[in-house]
Amino acid sequence: MMKIILMVLFLMPLSYLNNWMIMLSSMFFYFFLFLNMNNMMLFYSSFSYGYMMDILSGSLILLTLWIFILMILASYKINNYPGSSNFLLTLIFLMFFLLMSFSSSNIFMFYIFFESSLIPTLLLIFGWGYQPERLMSGFYLLFYTLFGSLPLLLSIFYIYNFNHTMYYGLINLDYNLYIYLGLTLAFLIKMPMIFFHFWLPKAHVEAPISGSMILAGVLLKLGGYGLMRIFYFLNGGYNLNNTFFICLSLFGMVTIGFVCMFQVDMKSLIAYSSVSHMSLVICGIFSLNYFGLLGALILMIGHGLCSSGLFCLANILYERSNSRSFYFNKGMITLMPTLSMFWFLFCANNMASPPSLNLLGEIFIINSMMSWSKFTFIFLFFGSFLSCCYSIYLYSNTQHGMMYSGLKSNFSVSIREYMLLFLHWFPLNFLILKIDIFMFWL
Repeated sequence: MMKIILMVLFLMPLSYLNNWMIMLSSMFFYFFLFLNMNNMMLFYSSFSYGYMMDILSGSLILLTLWIFILMILASYKINNYPGSSNFLLTLIFLMFFLLMSFSSSNIFMFYIFFESSLIPTLLLIFGWGYQPERLMSGFYLLFYTLFGSLPLLLSIFYIYNFNHTMYYGLINLDYNLYIYLGLTLAFLIKMPMIFFHFWLPKAHVEAPISGSMILAGVLLKLGGYGLMRIFYFLNGGYNLNNTFFICLSLFGMVTIGFVCMFQVDMKSLIAYSSVSHMSLVICGIFSLNYFGLLGALILMIGHGLCSSGLFCLANILYERSNSRSFYFNKGMITLMPTLSMFWFLFCANNMASPPSLNLLGEIFIINSMMSWSKFTFIFLFFGSFLSCCYSIYLYSNTQHGMMYSGLKSNFSVSIREYMLLFLHWFPLNFLILKIDIFMFWL
């Protein structure tokens, strides 16, 4: 973990040089250095004082580093405005908190970094958001997260009082319904689960492109990661309560699918589709079997890349039309025909088409759900069908139709934006060739 700390200390002065190419090159270097120097094993490795790594945490750390590289690439226009060095510094602190969250072997240290990641996210939304409503969306994000945080903290204190340790592998817990809810509720809000999801569309719509990318790409995965860790030691009769959350998430997946079909804002539709996909991840984790947990991990990584890429596409249109509405962004296939291919590829991946990671994750989770109860196929059928419907709705509304008359000009797409989209799409579709890495985890 000293590598991560030294990396952050080295990047801090680079942010004040205000040279984005040096920062981008450094992040690429650190990503490949981390990939080659760390051996992600099926058991805990790289132990130090309170930190460790296995395949679960290592894959999410690599996803975090990759998304941060793409965030810097996507936010290049902020370089022309004052305060861009503060923007880079905020990103570096957010990256540090996320990397430490994923590598903690101590549940209390994980809680500290889990909550600390909220502060740079709020700074991103407040400082570089688009509309005045960003203050209200930031408050939604803050108070929804804090609502589940106090029960989680009290449950962690109970764990220490009962076990005299807070290391994941040493906890053996005798617990009741209140401890069960206290440990799971904060992560379900972060995912987010249906009825606790209202902060997510607001935060996505008002956040800058980098904020939307990190929210969809990594911050939602903190909830799934936390649930996977606590179910290491939550084994007992109260796991019958998992049935309630699975049924609620299956219902939420179908309901949010219908909500997506009524959206007129591109970013809002993509944000609601994230809620639908995360409902499927919750089902996989709470099923507590091999296929469910493995599918949840694969779908989290696939969704992080796919949803982040869709937000980048929506931002490319927003930077040219100054609107996120479907009514102003119609007929884009005539203005930017080369970008239409990326719209098709990401919308196809969003509906879990081969050979994307989304397809593999959904296959595993559907197997898990069908083995849990054969009646879940009704919800899984409608959820997958609606996922296909709103992905086609997103593609057809942006690419076809009568073009807005105020946009009668030639829109060019830069090489930077093509590279940004390609770096999202390539790992999303080619990581399936090396999927045995994830299968060693359980």
